Amino acid sequence: MTLKGNWNYPTRILFGAGNIGKLAEACASLGIRRPLLVTDPGLAKLPMIANAVEICGAAGLHCAVFSDVRSNPIEQNVIDGVRAYREGGHDGVIAFGGGSGLDAAKAIALMAGQKRPIWDFEDREDWWTRVDVAGMAPVVAVPTTAGTGSEVGRASVITDLRDHTKKIIYHPKMMPGVVISDPELTVGLPPKITAATGMDALSHCLEAYCAPFYHPLADGIAVEGMRLIHDFLPRAVADGSDLEARSHMLIASSMGATAFQKGLGAMHSLSHPCGANLDTHHGLTNAVVMPYVLTWNRRAIEQRLARVAAWLGLKRQSYDGFFDWILELRATIGIPPTLGGLGVREEHAKAFAPQALADPSTGGNPLPMTLADFERLYLNCIRG
Repeated sequence: MTLKGNWNYPTRILFGAGNIGKLAEACASLGIRRPLLVTDPGLAKLPMIANAVEICGAAGLHCAVFSDVRSNPIEQNVIDGVRAYREGGHDGVIAFGGGSGLDAAKAIALMAGQKRPIWDFEDREDWWTRVDVAGMAPVVAVPTTAGTGSEVGRASVITDLRDHTKKIIYHPKMMPGVVISDPELTVGLPPKITAATGMDALSHCLEAYCAPFYHPLADGIAVEGMRLIHDFLPRAVADGSDLEARSHMLIASSMGATAFQKGLGAMHSLSHPCGANLDTHHGLTNAVVMPYVLTWNRRAIEQRLARVAAWLGLKRQSYDGFFDWILELRATIGIPPTLGGLGVREEHAKAFAPQALADPSTGGNPLPMTLADFERLYLNCIRG
């Protein structure tokens, strides 16, 4: 581990129940007068979206809604959103929803003033320098799930249907200018979605903490994020109206996405091809592969996870104690034990392994990975 690092931390966050009422104020602080609210089709039908539009209208803001976004966003969703943005004469974006809505919205805000195709801004080498920064639209982010933490991220994950891979579109100014983090917006989430998104937040904290780079700021946030998830995810799943649990999980989600600027690992490398090819839920897929990846990486992370076990107050303050907690948590909140339960079959292992190896997350895995390693790891996850 080299004791060097370039570190960045998040944006302005307005946290607290009822803060959705500050939406118009947040837009105004970024100079937005005609926001395009981007969300997913399911959320668009709920009263919270109508309420958000009403809040904007009452303050004299002209707000329109775009919701043609898939659960794993694709390029066409972004193209259609940019068209709606331009045709509506909008001057900013409200990113409203879970990971799909937030990622699509940030990509639309990026592409609103670009002439190049979106794939020219993939997170590779210095491709982000190709962005015409003057053409980027300001963003207010409003998360409604406690999972991806995309509200504090500088990137969007977009599926490229040409090769069925998930690509990370990146620019440092993709970070939303203001985040409205209102736990009341997450109260209606069903238990299964609460569980899957909560485990996504855990995967972010866990993989960031285990990544083999020097970033003590991220490590500290990741560890505390795991403690919040340990204490409050089972409560949030068991009782969706538990506002204290919802509040802590929403913060843990943002903490995970803040921490993973340090790096991710094989959990995400395995998950991305499943989502891109089979449209599996990202957080749920991370939850399924989690113990298999921990076992694979054990010799590199054993001592670090013993320290986390102590911080969590587990009975056995060791790697085994931490691992057993993961298994117990998954069983308690209803996570399937294998990828087979998500429709991933053994023949997918060979097809998905090259995509996993090429995934940007692979570089942060505690142990180096090969094509054969990923194929074997897929089979472990499928067979149990």
